[in-house]
Amino acid sequence: MIWKPNVTVAAVVEQEGKFLLVEETVLPETVPLLNQPAGHLEAGESLVQAVARETLEETGYTFTPEWLVGIYHWHSSDNNTTYLRFAFSGFVSDFDPDYVREACIVNAGWYAMSQIDELIMRHRSPLVKQCIQDFSAGNRYPLEILMHYN
Repeated sequence: MIWKPNVTVAAVVEQEGKFLLVEETVLPETVPLLNQPAGHLEAGESLVQAVARETLEETGYTFTPEWLVGIYHWHSSDNNTTYLRFAFSGFVSDFDPDYVREACIVNAGWYAMSQIDELIMRHRSPLVKQCIQDFSAGNRYPLEILMHYN
């Protein structure tokens, strides 16, 4: 058997000093966890397409990626799964308040850094804060470094 990590994408979106995060239920009847709008790469789509799709599905916002913030390799001991996360920054537009979000998404909202720090025990993974820190440090890589072949 060939080992393969789970490829995921995440949107790091900042407006007026606040970051767009989602509250998601990972297991039934547990406290919702905080994450960037994020999810798995699907067959046939590019990483840029995936992050735009996931952001819309989880928040109702149209996301336009402008930069790659970083690539993160993380192993979750909770589910014994390795993730390879591509985090993008960009901007959101065209919010649809009536958009029917994925069932696991409890809420999407804007959080100040102080709130994000206070809620660190509810972060879905350590990547939530790391991606924000890297974005805040100015990490920006052109999308042209990513190649997608059909």
